[in-house]
Amino acid sequence: MTKPIEIDKRLIYKAWLRVRENKGAHGVDQLTIEEIQLNLKDHLYKLWNRMSSGSYMAKAVRKVEIPKGDGKTRSLGIPTVLDRVAQMAAVMMIEQKLDAQFHENSYGYRPRKSALQAVGKARSECFKKAYVIDLDIKGFFDNIPHDKMLEMVERHIDIAWVKLYIKRWLKSPMEDSQGIRTEREKGTPQGGVISPLLANLYLHEVFDAWMEENFGGITFERYADDVIIHCVTLKQAKYVLDQVGKRMKAFGLELHPDKTKIVYCWHDGREKRTAPGVEDKFDFLGYTFRTRTARDGETEKKRNVFTPAVSEKAKKKIKGAIRELRISKQTGLGIDGIREILNPKLQGWKTYYGAFRGSELYQVFEGLNEKIVKWYLKKYKVGSARVAWKWLEDLKASSPKAFAHWTIHERKPAFV
Repeated sequence: MTKPIEIDKRLIYKAWLRVRENKGAHGVDQLTIEEIQLNLKDHLYKLWNRMSSGSYMAKAVRKVEIPKGDGKTRSLGIPTVLDRVAQMAAVMMIEQKLDAQFHENSYGYRPRKSALQAVGKARSECFKKAYVIDLDIKGFFDNIPHDKMLEMVERHIDIAWVKLYIKRWLKSPMEDSQGIRTEREKGTPQGGVISPLLANLYLHEVFDAWMEENFGGITFERYADDVIIHCVTLKQAKYVLDQVGKRMKAFGLELHPDKTKIVYCWHDGREKRTAPGVEDKFDFLGYTFRTRTARDGETEKKRNVFTPAVSEKAKKKIKGAIRELRISKQTGLGIDGIREILNPKLQGWKTYYGAFRGSELYQVFEGLNEKIVKWYLKKYKVGSARVAWKWLEDLKASSPKAFAHWTIHERKPAFV
């Protein structure tokens, strides 16, 4: 029997493979990835059958509260695993065409784009232009108006079943841990597979394309809803900020009055100045941009440069993650087991936060050797800390790359 909607079964299977690879928690139906895998053929057939007949209706999204650094929480909406498979199938149908339309300075959730590219571009632009507007969109994912979002979906997407199901996904209620459901007229849940693509589409029209049309000479970097705009003068920055605020308001969004700010990027060769309401640093994607002292790689002279390094917030998060590993209590493991726990995380932090002024990571990891020594003392019931530290120094001498943090050296970075 011919289905009303033509959807290739292989598309659903490929979408499943990507969802399985991404892992993730269960939704309101409690079905986990592992449970679905046990009866995969049946689950995927039923999903394909409903999607192909037009009868597919997404379940409610599970509300999960995630702690933020300021003590507050933010809400994630977790669709069921099978709803994530359906969303992934839609993403695979439309992502390439949509991505081709997006602005080159949009870096978030895009193929061949990364957060480090955005940080690097922001760094180079701060050398060129004296002022930065650090935008903070208040509750962006929770406040996207559905009517305006669907107008953009209609303009940019030409596959009927994808448009139909996007509308249903947007309207899916939120269900909390007590089973209480809340209907939604705005927002796309952070946790949905399709949400990043929809968010990029929305801000492409609201911000990226609008900036290109109205302020073509002004550069910016955007990673999802994290936005940095570069201006030549304070007057220009104030005007652009005012216009951006009005633009956001017209599309149901609001700039956070306390977190949005103008920053002066001072470095040698630029007059040192202050102005009311203008700050001297900003955070972007885990990096703090501010004036720092560095040495010129050729002349060895000290210079003041406005440049990024790992933020204090990121340092605190890394240290907390290391504490949670409870290394000193892992006495059931040998040294190779400790390395297997630590090195993937250490290498990840080093790769990301060590990309700019990586030596500033040194202090983040300075207490880690002590944790390894404590593990050694407990593991081998050694009574002397001196013996344990000697063991560690010998290990470091014979295997200097045994732990990823040993390849970060305390040194004064060269100016680049």
